[in-house]
Order: sequence, then C-alpha cells, then structure tokens
Amino acid sequence: MILIDNRQNKIEVTKELETVIKDVIEYTLIEEKLFVDNEVSVIFIDNEEIRKINKKHREIDKITDVLSFPMLNYPENKVFKEVYINYKFDQSDLYDDKLVIGDVALSLEKSKEQSEEFGHSFIRECAYLTVHSVLHLLGYDHMEETQKKVMRKREEEILNNFSLTR
Repeated sequence: MILIDNRQNKIEVTKELETVIKDVIEYTLIEEKLFVDNEVSVIFIDNEEIRKINKKHREIDKITDVLSFPMLNYPENKVFKEVYINYKFDQSDLYDDKLVIGDVALSLEKSKEQSEEFGHSFIRECAYLTVHSVLHLLGYDHMEETQKKVMRKREEEILNNFSLTR
C-alpha cells in the first residue's frame, strides 16, 4: 500500500503525479525483491517544511529535495534483497498485516526548482527523487563512492523502465 499525503499548497498535485509516484514505488519494490504486503508513506511538502524536518532529524538547517525515513535495519553495505529476501516476517514485524518500509518526505517546491535547473520535466524530477528515496528505504546509500555508483546505477536502471527522459 502506498499512502500519499499532500501537505503543501505551492505546487499542484495532479493525478498524473500521484500515478507516477505510485508506479515508480511499486516497480522499485518489485525490482528489489520485496514481495510481502507492504506500506510506504509519501508526504508532499514545501521547502520551509523540509528544511524544518531536515534540521530536526539530521541537524542540518538547509532545504533539501527529499528525505527518507526507513523502518527496517540493515547491516552496513547491505540492502533489502540481501538481508530480508528469505526472511519470514511474523505478526510482530507487521502493522495491519503489512511490512512498513518507511516514509518519504518530498519537497515539491524544490523538485520544481531542480526540474527547471536540470532542464527536464517536473514529473521526471519527482520520479527520480522518489526512486532515490525508496532505495534509501531499502538500505542503499551514497556516502562512499562505491555505494554511490551502485545506487546511481540502480536508480537509472529503474527509471529507464518509464518514459521519463532527462
């Protein structure tokens, strides 16, 4: 289940945007071998709200584009399909019979700015940031160069399955 909550009023949230966000999340989860009933929450916010969240949770007083809040733990340099692929989740792991993967906070205002800066569509920018964030929920990171290469490659592989060109 994918929950989307629009908590901003600066950028119009269209059905197309919601559909693309849901489609890229579903596709990413399947590609990453997550076959158990699950839940991912996405909140659409503006720059001021994401700055506040970034400051509160990361102690960085700066606007960013997307934040990820994973609910699962991963050993260093391991991702969902390496840790949980054959794991038998029981009721204590689930909430309302679903595995809660985590939350995504996406600044639509920053996404719009970046889409204009990079010269591609707003939908494409939101899709990219969503894939990026969901991969974080699944254990991917980009703090080290090796991890960054793996994550960037995975982002592109997933996005290439959608008609969202740069």
